[in-house]
Amino acid sequence: MRRLRAAAASLVLSTMMLGAVALPASATPLEARAASASATPLAAGVVPAAEVPSSTPTAEPNPVPSDPTDPVRAAEYWLDQYGVKEAWKTTRGAGQKIAIIDTGIGRGPIEFSGAVAGGTDVSGVGGSDGRSPVGAVDANHGSWVGSLAAGRGTGDGRGMIGVAPEAQLLSISVGFGASTSKPFTEQIAEAMRWAVDEGATVINLSLTTNTLDWDRSWDDAFLYAFDHDVVVVVAAGNRGSGTDRVGAPATIPGVLAVGGVNPAGVASNDASTQGITIGISAPSERLLGVSADGTLVQWNGTSGAAPIVAGIAALVRAAHPGMDADNVLNRLIRTTTPAAAGQAGQQDPLYGYGLVNAAAAVSASVPTVSENPLGDLADWIRLYRRADAPAPTETPSAAPVEVPALPPVDAAPEAGSPLLPSRDTVLYGSLPLGGATLAAIMIALGVSAAARRIRKARDSREPSRTTTREFLSS
Repeated sequence: MRRLRAAAASLVLSTMMLGAVALPASATPLEARAASASATPLAAGVVPAAEVPSSTPTAEPNPVPSDPTDPVRAAEYWLDQYGVKEAWKTTRGAGQKIAIIDTGIGRGPIEFSGAVAGGTDVSGVGGSDGRSPVGAVDANHGSWVGSLAAGRGTGDGRGMIGVAPEAQLLSISVGFGASTSKPFTEQIAEAMRWAVDEGATVINLSLTTNTLDWDRSWDDAFLYAFDHDVVVVVAAGNRGSGTDRVGAPATIPGVLAVGGVNPAGVASNDASTQGITIGISAPSERLLGVSADGTLVQWNGTSGAAPIVAGIAALVRAAHPGMDADNVLNRLIRTTTPAAAGQAGQQDPLYGYGLVNAAAAVSASVPTVSENPLGDLADWIRLYRRADAPAPTETPSAAPVEVPALPPVDAAPEAGSPLLPSRDTVLYGSLPLGGATLAAIMIALGVSAAARRIRKARDSREPSRTTTREFLSS
C-alpha cells in the first residue's frame, strides 16, 4: 500500500512538471496548460467562541520596492489582485519560518539568497541540507514552490518575489516514486517532525496521494504539528493530472486545503479539483516559478496556489505574533472574498470559503475561536482508530468490601490404585450389589421349592390307570 501511494504521488508531480514552460527574464509570461501536483483539503467551520476583535497591527515603513518596467514582477498578478501588496504595508513576514516539504530548494538562484534558513533530506538520496533537488523529472518543483512563498527577487525591485519576502524557508527534500526506496509515507512523517523541531510556523505540502485515507504514521506526525501550534497548508490537487477528488494529506482534519482559480477568479478546470474539504482558493494558473538553476518558468496547479496561501499565513502570523494557529486559520477563511453571489460564509466544493484576501486577513477585525475551524485530528483518531486505543482502566466507585476468609479445605485423600476397592466403592457399590444378588438367589430357590411341592401334590390326587379284571363263571 505504501508503494502504491508513493507511486500515485509521483505520477501527479511528474504530470505537473511536464507542463512548465521556461521563460526568459525579460519575456511576458505565456499561457501554459501544465497541471501541477497537489494534495487535498479538509473543511469544517467552527462557531466563534468570542466576539473579540483582533488587535490592529502597526504598519511598517519602507514599502517593498517594485520596478514597474520589470515584466516578471508585472506578471505576478496575484500580488495586486489578492491584496498582497496592501498587506506588505503592515508586514512582509519577518520572523516566520515556512517549511517547504517538497523536492528541495536549489542553492543557486539569487531569489533564494538569504531566504533559506536550513534544511534536511528525508529521501535518503539528496544532500544533507535539503538543497540538492531530488528526482529526475520533478526536481525543480520544490524551488518553484519556495519562490512563490518567499522569493527575494533579483534586486532593485525586479525579479520574482514571494508573498512573504521577509519570511525564512526550510528546505526539506522528499523523493517520489522510483527516485528513492524509502517509503513515501515515512518520509512525510519524518519531514513534518523535523520542520516542527526546527521552528516552522507554517508548513507547506504541495503534493497528493490521490487517496482519501492516509497512513497511520501520519496521525502522530500531523498531531505533532498541531500540538506545536503550526499552520499546515496543503494543495487540493488538479484534474489535469488525474486528481478528480481531493486526497490525503488534504483530507486530514485541521489542515488548510487550497483549491485553484484562473486569473479571472473562476475555478480552474485543469489546475484544481473539487471536494467538500477545500477550505480556500488562490491562483493556480499562469503562475511563475524559479527553477533550481535559476531559470524562470510559468506553470499551473494547486501546487502553486498552496504556497501563495502559506505565504499569506506567514504574513498573518508576523502581524499578530500572539495569535495561535487556530485563529490564523480562522482569519484566512473568514476574510475571503466570495467567489460567487451568496457564497459569503458558506463553504463551496469548488472554492472553499472563497478567494484568499491577504490584506483583510492581516488587518480585518475577526472574532476569535477556541478550536481549529477545519476540524480536530485528535477527535477523528478517537473515533476512527478506536480499535488501536488501549482499553480504559476502571476506577473503583467505592472502597472495596472485605469478605471473611472461607474455612480451610480438607486435604484431598491420597490417590490409590483404581484396581483396588475403596471405602466408597465397597459401601456404595459392592455391598448393595451383593445384597441384591443374594436376595435374587433366595427368591429363585423359594420359587423352585414351591414348584416341586405343587407337582408332588398334584401327582398324589390323580387315579391309577391300572384296571383289575374280574373273572366270572360261565
